[in-house]
Amino acid sequence: MSLFTNDVMAATAGAGGQSPMSSIFMLVIFGLIFYFMLIRPQSKRAKEHKGMVEALQKGDEVVTNGGVVGKITKVGENFITLTISENVEINVQRHAVSAALPKGTIKSI
Repeated sequence: MSLFTNDVMAATAGAGGQSPMSSIFMLVIFGLIFYFMLIRPQSKRAKEHKGMVEALQKGDEVVTNGGVVGKITKVGENFITLTISENVEINVQRHAVSAALPKGTIKSI
């Protein structure tokens, strides 16, 4: 019976070689990598999109998340009206705008 207990004692002694401080240090390093690689860029993009949506004005040319290209004819608090063709207007939520285009882009398409 003492033969098996020696093997068990040797196995448990080898497993506990790391100090708890190094484990905490590794968790902190992984947390920092996670923050700088994922969280920070995502919040930066969200902030830029929010600023772009707030700066929308009548006459701007935009692309929606669905790929619709149009010119803003009316700006409301939550919705904008886009002219996508002559006599064709649609209402879109402000946050559905994915990008503002340079002036004259619609004519070149």
